[in-house]
Amino acid sequence: MISRLLRLILVAIVVVATQPSSHAMAQAIGQGSAQLIADQTKAIQDLTAKTDGLEKKISDPDEDDAGLVDIRLQLEDISRAALNSALAFRSRLNDINNRIEVLGPPPAQGQQEPAIVANERAALTAEKAEINAVVASAQNLSIRISGLVDKIAIKRSEVFRSVLTKRYELTDVLSPQGFSDAHDQFTGLYKAVASWLTFAFKFKFQAILAATLMALALAAVLLIGGRRLFGRIFEPNPSVEDPSYLSRLSVAYWSTLLPTAALGAFLASAVFFFNYYNVLRGDIGTFLNALLAVIAVVFCVNRLTNAALEPRLPNWRLIPVATGPARWLVRLTTAMAVVLGINYFLSVVNEKMGSPLSLTIARGFVATIIVGVILILMGLLRPFRAADGAWRPWPAWLRFIAIGLGLFTIAAALLGYIGLALFVSSQVVVTGTILVTAYIGFLSARAIGEEGGFADTSVGRWLSTNSSYEDTALDQLGLVASIAINLMIVLVFLPLILLMWGFQPGDIEAWAYKLATGVTIGSVTISMLGILTGIVVFVIGYFLTRWFQGWLDGSVMARGKVDTGVRNSIRLAVGYAGVALAALIGISAAGIDLSNLALVAGALSLGIGFGLQNVVSNFVSGLILLAERPFKVGDWIVAGDISGTVKKISVRATEIETFQRQSVILPNSNLINNAVGNWTHRNKLGRVDIRVGVAYGSDVKRVHALLVDIARAHPMVLKNPEPFVLFANFGTAALEFEIRVFVADVMNGSIVQNDIRFAIFDIFEDEHIEIPSTPRAVVETTKHESWPIDDDKIEAEFAERERLEAEAAAEQARLAKMKRKGRKPDPG
Repeated sequence: MISRLLRLILVAIVVVATQPSSHAMAQAIGQGSAQLIADQTKAIQDLTAKTDGLEKKISDPDEDDAGLVDIRLQLEDISRAALNSALAFRSRLNDINNRIEVLGPPPAQGQQEPAIVANERAALTAEKAEINAVVASAQNLSIRISGLVDKIAIKRSEVFRSVLTKRYELTDVLSPQGFSDAHDQFTGLYKAVASWLTFAFKFKFQAILAATLMALALAAVLLIGGRRLFGRIFEPNPSVEDPSYLSRLSVAYWSTLLPTAALGAFLASAVFFFNYYNVLRGDIGTFLNALLAVIAVVFCVNRLTNAALEPRLPNWRLIPVATGPARWLVRLTTAMAVVLGINYFLSVVNEKMGSPLSLTIARGFVATIIVGVILILMGLLRPFRAADGAWRPWPAWLRFIAIGLGLFTIAAALLGYIGLALFVSSQVVVTGTILVTAYIGFLSARAIGEEGGFADTSVGRWLSTNSSYEDTALDQLGLVASIAINLMIVLVFLPLILLMWGFQPGDIEAWAYKLATGVTIGSVTISMLGILTGIVVFVIGYFLTRWFQGWLDGSVMARGKVDTGVRNSIRLAVGYAGVALAALIGISAAGIDLSNLALVAGALSLGIGFGLQNVVSNFVSGLILLAERPFKVGDWIVAGDISGTVKKISVRATEIETFQRQSVILPNSNLINNAVGNWTHRNKLGRVDIRVGVAYGSDVKRVHALLVDIARAHPMVLKNPEPFVLFANFGTAALEFEIRVFVADVMNGSIVQNDIRFAIFDIFEDEHIEIPSTPRAVVETTKHESWPIDDDKIEAEFAERERLEAEAAAEQARLAKMKRKGRKPDPG
């Protein structure tokens, strides 16, 4: 109780002390908050009114699929605006909550607090309630919009099913009234086009001429530039008798994609320039767009069939069919595309000019019957010719699919299901073309990505001739090209397939927006745009780190004559720190909250406790080695049974190269926990020892003087510390001396030892000083005689051997006795 009273008194004192400025500030903040509440309330009311209007449109039975998609996109924009209105209060709510927390909890029953504190608490509470009301309105509107979006999805499914399952009566298809309606339709189209042409050539001739010339110029640039840059890629070479499978795939794919893209760019530019100069009228623009789309589709289908079947060049043909059937397949496929294209164009004309339903039914009926007949003809075709000259049909599964689709289309049309028949026909032609092109592209990408595949392409051969790329680098470039082609296929052809299967551009736009801004799975939001941004940021940080490493090592530390080991340690430390910093910045740029990594850190620590102890031990040991530097790159160290030169020190292991050129990867914990000898730790000065023995009876002083002279005469032996010769021991068979010399570089010790031994051998030979050798045991092999064995001979051999061993033992005892008495042994 006392503490609470003290706290209230302190708050009151602070409030009273700052009352003028605090009151003015609170008044200003209150006015700003009131204005914000008023603005957001008005915005939410406007959004609610728009939502009401869109809800009425959803209930309209005449609304088509495209209209429903447009309504859904508008509703999603409204939902995002409502959520932004709610988020506008986030900062103010945080301020209010912090201020209420400073004021403390309200007094208990029967207690009072200063009036100024009570007034401020009441004002903050009222403002918070108003803000919560606005936020609740925004949230309710967002929930309502979610329900309307679900309603749109259900209605679109119903519209799609009704189009496919709706049955029409065919009684008026071929009636005189149908022909009369068709005549009136073509007459109206002719008059519309003629009137526009008259107007355009009379008043817009210069604009038409300018737009046409610019479109033709762009087309010429695309065609000429494309042929110069990619002529070898999409044009088969007739002189090549046996092209590789990869070459045929590449030519088929690019000869379809590049010319189609060029034609599409030309047609799109023509429409753009016509619209820019206000040449097109509303209905004429619709007709022209439909006609150009038909031209593009027919051109693409014709290019694909020609590329895959290649009637002129059999050796470039992907499908091994005969030349005659190949020509017929190209004609039939192109005819199907033309029929469906004309049907689509006429459907646009019918819709724009308000044609009667009987004409629409007749148009769809005729188109689907023709497509069905073409499919049956393609299935009955015999494209293969056997060795005996007989013609063979398609494989059974392919033949039955083609004939089945043709019969199904015709049957659906005859039964009155025109929408279903048109849908199947269009999918066979357009979706089939897209899938075949994409499949050829996938095959090309897979062939390019295989080992040695990219080197066989024209680009690979050019790079191999005009650059220093090796086979490994070309394979890596082929892998990158393969991934890029696959990604391009997915980004280009997947939307086309979705559009052909009833989806609208708005659907793809909405999915792309959700994919870019974030897809929520549970409590986790995955944003492809954020992930790509994080990856780009990390890559940039990685390369900046590598550049800074090279600059620091080559320009700063090299000029400063910094030791090689220090340079290596600093370079590694900078590299690890830079990569870690780039990873953290990339994670933040990807939109991942670093605080969410606490669970990952906890799991990682648990894993370290159970199974990663050695890894962490080696990592920490590596950091200790880099910091303390008990050895550096280039040092000669001895670690247990391993002796060699340090080649690389990393945070996990150290690479040691032995003198036999064997690379040994030694964990850093072994180097920290065990004894390690370093011959070149402080400097490369080291001592070399050479042992030599002389026979008993030699002049030891003369031997000592000769050895000293030999050691001093070597150019690599240091004068200070000066060489030293030690009379080491009275050996069993020799008098033992030891030469001790110091060299500036202990790595040259083997050379010094070798040279001194040669010099000792030569001088001792000139001075007639004997270097005795230790007697070696001679093992005699006894040849076993065949049966019967001569026992007398065996006993004589044993007796002789015992006599020789006794004489040798007596001689050794005599020498030892003389040695104890200090007398020279008698050589005799």
